[in-house]
Amino acid sequence: MTAIATKPPRIITELPGPKAKAIMARDAEVVSPSYPRGVPFVMDHGKGADAWDVDGNRFLDFCGGIAVCNTGHAHPTVVQAIKDAADKFLHISSDFWHEKWVLLAEKINALKPMGDEPVMTFMCQSGAESVEGALKLARYVTGRTRFIGFLGGFHGRTMGALAFTASKYTQQSGFFPTMPGVTHVPYPNSYRPLFAGADQGKAVLDYIENHLFQNNVPPKDVAAILVEPIQGEGGYIVPPDGFLAGLRALCDKHGILLIFDEVQAGIGRTGKMFASQHWGVVPDIMTLAKGLGSGIPVGMVVAKKSVMSQWKKGAHGNTYGGNPIAAASALATLHLIEQGLADNAATVGAYFMERLRELQTRHACIGEVRGKGLMIGCEFVKPDGTAAAKLCDDIIVRAYHHGMLLLPCGLSTVRFMPPLVITTDDVDEAIEMLEAAIIEAEQM
Repeated sequence: MTAIATKPPRIITELPGPKAKAIMARDAEVVSPSYPRGVPFVMDHGKGADAWDVDGNRFLDFCGGIAVCNTGHAHPTVVQAIKDAADKFLHISSDFWHEKWVLLAEKINALKPMGDEPVMTFMCQSGAESVEGALKLARYVTGRTRFIGFLGGFHGRTMGALAFTASKYTQQSGFFPTMPGVTHVPYPNSYRPLFAGADQGKAVLDYIENHLFQNNVPPKDVAAILVEPIQGEGGYIVPPDGFLAGLRALCDKHGILLIFDEVQAGIGRTGKMFASQHWGVVPDIMTLAKGLGSGIPVGMVVAKKSVMSQWKKGAHGNTYGGNPIAAASALATLHLIEQGLADNAATVGAYFMERLRELQTRHACIGEVRGKGLMIGCEFVKPDGTAAAKLCDDIIVRAYHHGMLLLPCGLSTVRFMPPLVITTDDVDEAIEMLEAAIIEAEQM
């Protein structure tokens, strides 16, 4: 008789295990307490969508390093590219040139993030730095000083990016004043509408044009509108069709630059290279990071050539921009995304949404399932429809004990941002663990 193969157990020790506890205790003595950590997971190594802790427990990782590990943990193609680059040299400052830097900029241009208009890039190390660069560029080019951002947005924690960040008040608490000149407006959320009318996107556009611009913010003073094509930290909110196109028209009317923050939504996560491609709308400036480097710190300001070419020598710069290791990792990552991972995100993401909506029919605490590709949010609610923040947190904790890593966003939303290498079998296992976590959390 042929033995039936069984999967090895995910959890082999009580969580957290003794090695994890010991490392966390050491960490508490020497590492800043400001990091917003959740479940006590201490990583040892990873492969694909699996991550092992230091005690040998194997977890299904549906965080992906906050949408960073788009190619999965330790993808051999990316790892080899990094090794090959490291064998040659680790750094040359941005005062000089090297070919991989140029190859990466050429690749971004070939991807046509601004449609048929050519682009130029400024390379950096993080999403926050890319946002800072985009803001400086917008001010420099327009000569204007004011900006419009969105409630629920997250753009980073440095002082310029922080001025736009409005997903949780704790991110700004204790740091005021940040960069002046930013006015926030609601992000259109059809599930939790703030305005009257069925089309929340149209309502927000009307508010900007006919109220904000008439009563408070002169449009001739606005350098740019900064927006996430799909809002990340604010709850994985997908805007209504027509909203981004409406923003584009509004900006064109008033000579305002449109900046898309694609730090979390870009690089194949939504099933397309850039999330804004779902609506066929192009910005003037785009910010990239996270999934661009498969875990190597890299960020990028991408702008229409007609915009970025206006920067004069010395107007902006940095030390590590175009780092050869980061450039090699990004080139390998983009190749993998193009060669099937974006398509996989679309296919498996659709299957995942279907399974989550089946789960919703069995659990009334799931208020809404939303997303595109493998950028999916599942909002948990109380019986009266209000946000169930504690339940959401409890579900994440119980999922951890079953061997699944998750993170929240918004008021009570679990966000799913797994590596784009996942399969439908991974989704089926995730649904099984998630449902067990929901049942246990509802009893807490």
